Amino acid sequence: MRDDLHGGPAPVTRDEESPEERGRGAEVPGLILAVERDEPTALPIRLAEPLVLGREGPGALLLEDERVSRRHARLEWSGGQLRVTDLGSRNGTWVDGERLLPHQPRTFAGARALRAGRNLLLPSADVRPLEACGVVELQGAVVGPRVRAAWSEIGRAARGGDRLLLGGESGTGKELAAREFHARGPRPDAPFVAVNCAAIPQGLAERLLFGARRGAYSGASADAPGHVQAARGGTLFLDEIGDLELPVQAKLLRALEAHEVTPLGAARPERVEFRLCAATHRDLRADVAAGTFREDLYHRLAQACVRLPPLRERPEDIPALIRRELRPAAGGLRASAAFVEACVLRPWPGNVRELHAAVGAAARLALEESRQVLDARDLPEDAGRPLLARPEPASMPTPRPPPPDRGAIAQALRRTRGNVSATARALGVHRTQLRRFLTRYELDPRQAGAAGDGEP
Repeated sequence: MRDDLHGGPAPVTRDEESPEERGRGAEVPGLILAVERDEPTALPIRLAEPLVLGREGPGALLLEDERVSRRHARLEWSGGQLRVTDLGSRNGTWVDGERLLPHQPRTFAGARALRAGRNLLLPSADVRPLEACGVVELQGAVVGPRVRAAWSEIGRAARGGDRLLLGGESGTGKELAAREFHARGPRPDAPFVAVNCAAIPQGLAERLLFGARRGAYSGASADAPGHVQAARGGTLFLDEIGDLELPVQAKLLRALEAHEVTPLGAARPERVEFRLCAATHRDLRADVAAGTFREDLYHRLAQACVRLPPLRERPEDIPALIRRELRPAAGGLRASAAFVEACVLRPWPGNVRELHAAVGAAARLALEESRQVLDARDLPEDAGRPLLARPEPASMPTPRPPPPDRGAIAQALRRTRGNVSATARALGVHRTQLRRFLTRYELDPRQAGAAGDGEP
């Protein structure tokens, strides 16, 4: 068996089709040999017929491991479920952390991991994607078939346009995907500028994104270009774009439509060409409905959308991710099959970022005890588990009324003769929220107020 990172077939090149495109048709259930003798691999195994795990025997999956019995366990796939029978093995067969009783078949509908000796196998409803491309390392990151499928979509978006919207949970590698979008575009040698919108202090987004002229504000002693100008000719990556304030969203929309921006204090706009990749973990459609994100900007961004899969949907990547994190550690550390199994069985709400932190903590513990092999007990107890939910309040809060539509706002403005504060009180919303609705619906309070002669 191969024990390198690829663990099987050679990786696909950037121009090849995605695993889904190459493997259309009936699913092929099977197993993925993810760890062999405590070494990561990624070997797909079709399970069209019953298979015996063991060290010897005809028709068996041979595992050269002294902790595996001659005939260890029998596996078969039937009706979308995995059926496992321990054949009286000396060290036992484990499914999802539970040791099976010998000679008593068990059927599992959603098993995630099977361990025999120092080997770990992952049940898979379809092994064809892994057969097509394996697990490879690109741009310094481990990329399996599910991420490869997403990156194939990113490649098509890069060749077909200059905008991309990335979705996915925190820690799924959105900046890495944005760099892939940049690398696949027509100007990969041009600047790539990454900005975390959630980290921009309140009120500074416009100046930081679009720049400012000398004297535009107190302390502005020289012209300062913004992130948009810094990305000229290249790609601007806006992470957590849903946190941008509405006025800044309007200016960003102008930059995308007219290819020009006006820095603070400037008398006229300046021309700027750039590609935009935006990312968010939020539901922007819900934000549009709530009036906190511009609908027109959303449609500009959503011309190409790609969702990055969370770690729990790609367990075959976990062994290689663990080994990559252990590479810088001294002492030649490696992870046991039991450690990898414990990682596979956890949902990892923080995804790859959280996994890396947990593996680093486990490595430090092993080094302190002068051990070279990480065991399941080294994994922090709370690592990879869902965060505790907050207790429900004693009394349920009063539900918020639905946001007013354009007609209701226009009618209220006519009745108040364009008085924004009075209109906000009449509609039961905050004045700041009302101004967001005015921007969204392109309503001018003075014009709307002049249209009627209602009460002041």
